[in-house]
Amino acid sequence: MIESLHISNYALIETLDIRLYPGLNIITGETGAGKSIILGALGLLMGERADLSAMRSGEEKTVIEATFTATGETAIEEFCKENDIDWSDDSIILRREITSSGRSRAFINDCPVNLAKLQTVALQLIDIHSQHQNLLLASPPYQLRIIDSLAANDAGLMAYSTLYSEYRSALRRYSKEKRSIEQTRADEDFLRFQYEKLAEANLQAGELDELEHERDHLSNISDLRTTLESLTEALSDGEYNAIDLLREAEDRCADAVDLIEDANDLQMRLANVRIELQDIADTFAGHNSELNADPERLEAIEARISQLSDLLRRHGVETIEELIAVRDSLAEKLEALDSADELLRQYAKAAKEAKVKATRAAEQISARRKATAEEFARILKERAVPLGMNNLCVSIEVTSTELSPTGADAVDFKFAFNKNQQLLPVGKTASGGEISRLMLSIKSIVADKMRLPSIIFDEVDTGVSGDLADRMGALMKQISQNIQVIAITHLPQVASKGAHHFKVFKHDTEQATVTRILELNNDERISELAAMLSGSIVNDAAIANAKALLEANAD
Repeated sequence: MIESLHISNYALIETLDIRLYPGLNIITGETGAGKSIILGALGLLMGERADLSAMRSGEEKTVIEATFTATGETAIEEFCKENDIDWSDDSIILRREITSSGRSRAFINDCPVNLAKLQTVALQLIDIHSQHQNLLLASPPYQLRIIDSLAANDAGLMAYSTLYSEYRSALRRYSKEKRSIEQTRADEDFLRFQYEKLAEANLQAGELDELEHERDHLSNISDLRTTLESLTEALSDGEYNAIDLLREAEDRCADAVDLIEDANDLQMRLANVRIELQDIADTFAGHNSELNADPERLEAIEARISQLSDLLRRHGVETIEELIAVRDSLAEKLEALDSADELLRQYAKAAKEAKVKATRAAEQISARRKATAEEFARILKERAVPLGMNNLCVSIEVTSTELSPTGADAVDFKFAFNKNQQLLPVGKTASGGEISRLMLSIKSIVADKMRLPSIIFDEVDTGVSGDLADRMGALMKQISQNIQVIAITHLPQVASKGAHHFKVFKHDTEQATVTRILELNNDERISELAAMLSGSIVNDAAIANAKALLEANAD
């Protein structure tokens, strides 16, 4: 419910603060006093477009802020947590700020939000009804919600929702698999051609690296042979080679045996070096003899590398390992085609079984809806007849539809307000006053079944008087036993039934005329009711009537 409302710098309102209460809150005041201004400010909280002409001249910022109780508002709590909006179990605060330049800012619990989010929350907290704003009654989702609430379908709908989700999931799986199979079959020849090419290639992991290494080796074999021949020539085969020179050095060393004390040792060392060099020369010669420049092998390697490179390019991968994965994937797809029909039959069977379960649950919900619709039509007529709609005919049609998140039904409220009149949807047949009285009747029926936001009735009693006005007031009071009701009225019969009474009035300051609101005490309330009863002249009879009205409606 609304705990408090603050408005500043809006139209005739300089600063206005209202504390509201559970039950029936009454707001009265002369025409033009500013009651519609308060509703306009609430409209801004509900996301309506700001009218800059309503901003007070010379003021920098218009502020509208409302505080609501947070108890039981689990849907709003979840919404706030999903959207990173601060949450408090104590209260919900909505605020809208509009500058004179037209810039608008919105807040939920002091967290900046866009207007769409502000509206989403506000619509769950405030329900405004006037002769021009009762379009909700013509809304099919709202009509369905009424029937489900009266039919106590909450538990059934929760169970159905799970079954419907399972059905939709099974249907999506079947459809996805069917599309995949159809696509694979359409491409089967091409896929098979691709697979066969890869299978024929006899792919081996790491093969490309080995081939490239061997190709490089074969391509460089001529240079390598020249190098080896030069080495062996320098060591042993050349006209002046190292080994011959060492042998000559050995001979010279032998001639110096008698002249040099360690000549034998030096000769032996030279012999060892010559033997080592000879071994090295023989090794180089061996490598040279093993070299075989095979042009055919090199050509075969180049052809294989070209084949593998072409396959890599065609399949958009970079390694043989990835190409092997492509080959295996193609094999799986082609293999799956052989069992595709059976798999598709299994998915179709699962979807069909899930649909049967969801359909059975929907049928149970439909049965309760149809029974409730008939009973609701009867009760609604009974409630509406005392409100001056003696010729009202009500038809609540529940027709079958395809399965949907809300079941398998469409609900259509149809009314006729005059004798021999065709039953038509409410938006095509009712006047504003008739819709208001219908909504009032409906609210009185569902208030204890549905979790409703605070309801504001804006002069929905216009055009009625006397006993009819008294009955409308009694219905508002009945509704207020379950939810907060704020009624803006010109009728004393309605005003006398409120638990709290506020008066909106204009006040002249030195600078301007401003709108103010005052919560009336008992004596002030008697005076206000007397003025509503008698007009500008309040006499003793009017005072007595006002007292009698209050005493008759005292709890």
